Amino acid sequence: MQIINQTLTADSPAYLRGYLRQETPQRAYPAIIIVPGGSYTHIPEQQAEDLALAWSARGYQAFFLRYSFVGEKQPLLPTPVIELAKSVATLRQHAADWHIDPAEIVIAGFSVGGHITALFNDLWSDEAFNRLAGTSPEQIHPQAVILGYPVITPTAGFPTDTATLAQWTSDPASIAADQRVSAQNAPTFLWATGNDPLVPVQNTLAYAQALLAHGVDTEVHIFHNGPHGLALANAVTAWKPGTDLPHVAHWVPLAAEWLADLRA
Repeated sequence: MQIINQTLTADSPAYLRGYLRQETPQRAYPAIIIVPGGSYTHIPEQQAEDLALAWSARGYQAFFLRYSFVGEKQPLLPTPVIELAKSVATLRQHAADWHIDPAEIVIAGFSVGGHITALFNDLWSDEAFNRLAGTSPEQIHPQAVILGYPVITPTAGFPTDTATLAQWTSDPASIAADQRVSAQNAPTFLWATGNDPLVPVQNTLAYAQALLAHGVDTEVHIFHNGPHGLALANAVTAWKPGTDLPHVAHWVPLAAEWLADLRA
């Protein structure tokens, strides 16, 4: 396995870390970009790596995105969404070198990383957004999107204070991802727990309902129990008692089966 770090722009702390398979004979693999959570203040790099390696083990060229934080830019959005767009374009630019199938690029976002990913899913085909990112829709369109316990809209219970929201945006309506869905959104797999105490499950449900209303291929799994930030929901990413949950951990094979169905 080759580990790479790829900067995105000269004036940004954002970068992609990749875990590249190098089996021979070499072939093109599907790729996945993990967009981790962290409340827009940090990312849990070990958890992000564990998620990437879990998908590497399933045959993906796996990456995670270290995006910009509120301590580096305010208001923050849409900067991380632009950085995700540049990441997808970078994967397609290096597809031959990194042995990536450019038709199979998946984005998987968790918590506020799910917010970034959901907004990207809404905007990848938008001309104004592509002008901001310096990209084209052909360069950045995702094959599919996975959202785990995502933040979707400020009206659904996270963040809970106006000071934090002001660090994110000067226009809260513009970051309500459920309100920006269109028929152009990529197929989307969503999962959450019904009793998440930090990011209410209503975020996941609002986005799923918007996707379905626009005819977007959508699969949703709401597991009955589990705290926020479960990641793989197994012993690898368990960060406190009650976060190694075999039932919730089924989300990974379910998502992999769903992606295989999309390719069929």
